[in-house]
Amino acid sequence: MTRRITAVLAALLLTVIPLAVAPASAAPRVAADQVLTWTADDNITRYKSAPTTAVAGATTIIWENSAATGNTTGMPHTLTFDTSTEGYNHDVTVNILASPFDASNGRHQATVTLTPGKYRYFCSIPGHSGMVGELVVTDGGGGGDSTPPTVTAAVTGDQDPDGNYLGAATVTVTATDTDSGVRTVEYQVDDTSFAPYTAPVRVTAIGDHSVQFRATDQAGNTSAVGSVSFRIVEPGEQDTTAPVVDAALAGDRDDDGNYVGTATATLTATDSGSGVATIEYALDGAAFTGYTNPIVVSTVGMHMLHYRATDVAGNTSAEQMAHFTVVAPPAGDTTPPTVAATVTGDRNDDGGYVGGATVTVTATDADSAVATVEYALDAGAWTAYTAPVSVRATGAHTVRYRATDTAGNVSAEQSTTFTVVADGTDGCPDSDTRATVVVDGYDTGVTNADTGNGCTINDLIDEHADYPGHAEFVRHVEAVTTALVTDGTLDRRQQGAIVRAAARSDVGA
Repeated sequence: MTRRITAVLAALLLTVIPLAVAPASAAPRVAADQVLTWTADDNITRYKSAPTTAVAGATTIIWENSAATGNTTGMPHTLTFDTSTEGYNHDVTVNILASPFDASNGRHQATVTLTPGKYRYFCSIPGHSGMVGELVVTDGGGGGDSTPPTVTAAVTGDQDPDGNYLGAATVTVTATDTDSGVRTVEYQVDDTSFAPYTAPVRVTAIGDHSVQFRATDQAGNTSAVGSVSFRIVEPGEQDTTAPVVDAALAGDRDDDGNYVGTATATLTATDSGSGVATIEYALDGAAFTGYTNPIVVSTVGMHMLHYRATDVAGNTSAEQMAHFTVVAPPAGDTTPPTVAATVTGDRNDDGGYVGGATVTVTATDADSAVATVEYALDAGAWTAYTAPVSVRATGAHTVRYRATDTAGNVSAEQSTTFTVVADGTDGCPDSDTRATVVVDGYDTGVTNADTGNGCTINDLIDEHADYPGHAEFVRHVEAVTTALVTDGTLDRRQQGAIVRAAARSDVGA
């Protein structure tokens, strides 16, 4: 069924999109100097591959939408050059339909002549968004790559104090080209003859030498000849002296010199001749192994560390030894802090706190010290305790508290309960007793609670007072609600709702 629909769609496209170039075919033909290839697969929103730049002149276009390029559904696509959109070249008419099922198996070819500028190409598929792209064409004359590659060389090898190379020197040539790319790199030693450079050049003849080098890019630009000069001398007297190797132990130690918990051994070696090649160690009778990082020993008991070093000339130092003892660290702190709370304030005959109560939490830890103290008022969340907590809201209250030490031990949760009663004074005789807190017509949904002296939250916000500006009113609301959060009348969510309503209002504007 899919093949039948595809065939019908292909026929429809052939009917409404006449080819305007020389007939495209898969048959071989004489290629122009430049070949540009477009391909497609099952994707209906982009070409699988498409060129982005080209040089003006005769060009062979290859358009392939086949099984080989990944089209497994048989969906036909076109390569159509735009000949009407403003801002693009309109001098090339390409309109080629390709399908894996056509007579050319989806591969077509056409020859055109491109001119400098931009071409827009697209594929329109009924029922789909289609594919669009751009091709930028530069002047084939003076608009191409005219800059030669950049080429450098570096000389490496063992040197004496005068900078001469001992026995041999290696020359490494590097070339880069940001335009058309490097095509070839060449070198010659001592003005012999240039040869292709494929790997670093090793020079071993004793005496003075000069290595010349050059590079050519894909556009045919050749760099100026560069050169490096150096001298090779006979190697000095053979190194017969072994390296000097040493070990340093580090870690916390007790009064007997034992390492508490862990000991770390760092090995170092020096060689004034050919240089250090390897350092090896053996711990507690194990086989020697290569040393790369400090050795950390945490097993409790006595230990024996053997170590040695070998230089480049093959000389190995005498085996050295260090011994040390690791002891277990003392038991850690497993005891949580001791925490307590006291409630203070004026009390009536029934024990109620008149007008408000202050809760003070204290914590001590004899081992690792107190890290944090927390409290929670009534059903509120746990909060870091930094200062005594003032509770002014009337009614029964519970303050829970706990502490954590620096070793991570947390005390059991404790609590204290008390009741706050009104102090009998009415601070707001004409109180705003609306059920919820309302700011300039914005109903926050927060209960308009009595704050303890006959004044409600709306009374304290006082939206009808005179304020220098809107910002001053918002800051006033923030200060009022912060105090109400501290004394437990509001929680942070309720405060946020009231402050946002104040910010949206026009009070003070």
